[in-house]
Amino acid sequence: MINAFDLNDVTKHFGDVKALNGINLHAEEGKVFGLLGPNGAGKTTIVRILSTLLDPSSGSALVHGIDVRKDPNKVREIIGLAGQYAAVDEFQTGYENIYMIGLLYGLKRVDAQKRATELIERLNLSSAANRPVRTYSGGMRRRLDLGASLIGHPKILFLDEPTTGLDPGSRQGIWQIVRELINEGTSILLTTQYLEEADELANSIAVVNEGKVIAEGTSDQLKSRLGGDIIEFQLKNIKDRNLAEKAVSQLAKQPPTFNEQSLMMRVPVKNGAKDLMGLVSQLNASKLNVESLSLHRPSLDDVFLSLTGNTTHHENEETVGKRKGWKK
Repeated sequence: MINAFDLNDVTKHFGDVKALNGINLHAEEGKVFGLLGPNGAGKTTIVRILSTLLDPSSGSALVHGIDVRKDPNKVREIIGLAGQYAAVDEFQTGYENIYMIGLLYGLKRVDAQKRATELIERLNLSSAANRPVRTYSGGMRRRLDLGASLIGHPKILFLDEPTTGLDPGSRQGIWQIVRELINEGTSILLTTQYLEEADELANSIAVVNEGKVIAEGTSDQLKSRLGGDIIEFQLKNIKDRNLAEKAVSQLAKQPPTFNEQSLMMRVPVKNGAKDLMGLVSQLNASKLNVESLSLHRPSLDDVFLSLTGNTTHHENEETVGKRKGWKK
């Protein structure tokens, strides 16, 4: 059986920078493969290699069994790509944007017109089809960009952070379209900054960091790596961090993570409520007052924090450089 894509020991160097350092990934057809990682981890580089926009420095990259370096044109015939930012012409109407892409794709005028009408209706843009795109909201632009990527009925669709910056309603709309495409047999590679998005949509997930795959599996398999529960509490003063880490040291099954902005500490534990009571006793003995305290099952966020020491949740490339991340 041919996979949707295969990356075999792929590297990509930009001068002295190793963006990818021996990536091995294999995705089944007809499913959503989620790609997670901090900004700069190599996610977009992977998408660009698979979509023939970049050549790997070494290794092989196959899309539906086709080598991206040996036969890039054949790869382009079966893929669609929606990048991080909506690539639309603001001065054309929504309909004109998709119709133009159809012509560039090589469709006859009548076929491009028919396909543009179909996609405009499918993406719930009919009421705005004849309006200039400069009047569209962010969510509408993302749907239009997605429509352009679907013009050629792609077998494999690459979605690079398709919902970053969208409101919850617009994000849910994109999710529904993704589900429909999967039901129709389309294979999807999804990179995302929203961990709940991968949890909701992806059949399998790979976590990349510093150009390497550091974990792979289903959402449940990744969560099971942590086991147990997570105790989370917020300090009143960052000066109490070392004292708090000492207080939890005997309970934590892994080193706790700490966010310097929110003053929130997360502690993986084995015994749930029993460890919560023990932690309260330790905090009281250390005379540490906390703002909040909770116990919950591991989420994909917790897995990400445990693996990378970072969180991408609700962050984009503009904000990530300004924040102080989670640190072990």
